[in-house]
Amino acid sequence: MDRNGPGRHASQGGAPGRHAPQVDEVRERALAEVAAAGDAQALDEIRVRVLGRRGTLTGLLKSVGKLPPAERPAAGADINAAKRAVEAAIDTRRAALSEEQLARVLEEEALDVTLPGRRQDAGSLHPVTQTLRRIEEIFIGAGYDVVTGPEIEDDYHNFEALNLPANHPARAMWDTFYLEDGHVLRTHTSPVQVRVMERMAPPIRIICPGRVYRRDSDLTHTPMFHQVEGLVVDEGIGFTDLKGAVVGFVQRFYDRETPVRFRPSYFPFTEPSAEVDAQCVHCGGAGCRVCGYSGWLEVMGCGMVHPNVLSMSGIDPERYTGFAFGFGADRLAMLYYGVDDLRLLFENDQRFLRQFA
Repeated sequence: MDRNGPGRHASQGGAPGRHAPQVDEVRERALAEVAAAGDAQALDEIRVRVLGRRGTLTGLLKSVGKLPPAERPAAGADINAAKRAVEAAIDTRRAALSEEQLARVLEEEALDVTLPGRRQDAGSLHPVTQTLRRIEEIFIGAGYDVVTGPEIEDDYHNFEALNLPANHPARAMWDTFYLEDGHVLRTHTSPVQVRVMERMAPPIRIICPGRVYRRDSDLTHTPMFHQVEGLVVDEGIGFTDLKGAVVGFVQRFYDRETPVRFRPSYFPFTEPSAEVDAQCVHCGGAGCRVCGYSGWLEVMGCGMVHPNVLSMSGIDPERYTGFAFGFGADRLAMLYYGVDDLRLLFENDQRFLRQFA
């Protein structure tokens, strides 16, 4: 006890061991450098210099073997304690630097949540599409079916079956796009009516919306436009039924008492035939460049289905009669939305179209 006790007591807690002053100096200097470190790179350099394979404390730990056996445990414990202290200080300082960096970023890149958000542009239906849907809703509510057909038609369904045989002078009424194989881009949706009459027996009550094509372009015409045609075939159908259907549609479409007039006209596939005009909504009938200073805009053509058309479609004209009408959905959209140039609807100018979103 007397031989071992004093030596152990002196090295662990009494008189300091041979390495104690040097260990304390290295530890204090390292802790001071850690406290002064301004970034993670500086901390890494301190770790390598003090705790690395060739670091100061690592070198002291390796030299413990040169001490007397009685001093080695205490010296090793002192060095390991110093290493733990430096490691803890480095970890603490690293965490503090990370928090400081985060605070700095938040301050420099602060998001002011009180500012209104930026509204993202949302898509919307084109005004012509909106108009077509409105038209369909009105006629579906009146008991009509919606039927569509091909846009590339054969000459028979586009002309001949509509009482327009080859070389008929009335064909000049349609500025037709002809294809090389004898087909045409349909000039109206009337061929759909013919196809329906060929496969269905009366009573028939349909509308045929779709794109049609004519070589025409001005304020109120475009080479491609949207047309809606209607057909009613049954027993006892007369012109008064046609007039009631047309006027009823126009009043419902515009949700107001829009003046309408019927003018005698000519179409090869109807007899008698008429043009329907609606009062110009731009000038209220006073006259402007949109209506040609007449106060009226042509909105549709109509008439009683010609007996020849019924016969060629396999329907007995002695038993059944019918009426048909057709109008440009684009023209109605012009009137409804107050657009003064039909071409604006197809130029895809977002500034213009955004008004109808």
